[in-house]
Amino acid sequence: MTGAAAARIGIGLPAAVPGVRLDQLVEWARRSDAAGFSSLATLDRLVHDGLEPLVTLGAAAAVTERIGLGSYVLLAPTRGPSALLARQTATLDRLSGGRFTLGLGVGARQDDYRATNTEFRTRGRRLDTMLDELQAIWAAPGPERVGPTPLSGRPRIVLGGRSAAALERAARAGDGWVSGSTAFFAEGAAAVRAAWQRHGREGAPRLQAVAYFSLGTDAARHAREYLTSYYGFVGAGAAAVADSALTTPAAVRGVAEEMGRAGCDELLLFPCRPEPEQVDLLAAALM
Repeated sequence: MTGAAAARIGIGLPAAVPGVRLDQLVEWARRSDAAGFSSLATLDRLVHDGLEPLVTLGAAAAVTERIGLGSYVLLAPTRGPSALLARQTATLDRLSGGRFTLGLGVGARQDDYRATNTEFRTRGRRLDTMLDELQAIWAAPGPERVGPTPLSGRPRIVLGGRSAAALERAARAGDGWVSGSTAFFAEGAAAVRAAWQRHGREGAPRLQAVAYFSLGTDAARHAREYLTSYYGFVGAGAAAVADSALTTPAAVRGVAEEMGRAGCDELLLFPCRPEPEQVDLLAAALM
């Protein structure tokens, strides 16, 4: 799928699209697995008419065999005690046969934090603490273990965000970094690579980026309606997000190849509509 210079392509589940049905979600996962996409991904937002990401990935794990599964990114500081998150993610790692990647971040929406009675200003420090706590819980000996043992010791962890602290965190405490946009990828990836070397990390960070797509009839209209609603909290900036959506096969191929040349390991394309035919249209655009 795509040319040699292109990034690997993961596809988002339509879990954040209001009104998505179970039959659409299950068929979407099955088609994505069969089509050869590298990952199935979810977004996280609490104050929104969307499905909970870890539960949704559990459903996808049950109807797929090969495709990776990932949360890009889970709002960890809103998730309560680290022990609960450790158990949930270790369970998903086990049920998926080790296909799960735990993407974590802090987000920018204060309403998500108000809804969970969580402090917004200290969310970065809370994430740092949770990362240490998760590692300790997964590594605890048998009698003291919370939840199942992850298949490889712990799930793979990637961290999101574009602040200097977030990029440093990804290099220090994660296995990689995911950019919330393709526009910021090159700048952020360079900073993560440099920090990775400063911390004496072996190998290289896993580098990913997120974009939106909508294909077929009225593609641009569907993208604008969904994205201006989902990103309404940024005001006028929501229109810019909508304008960045990939709404033609040529645009999809162009961004995939551009991101591959920029060193992106995986481009995650999230949908703006729930019909499983979108999976087929995306696969055809990339062939």
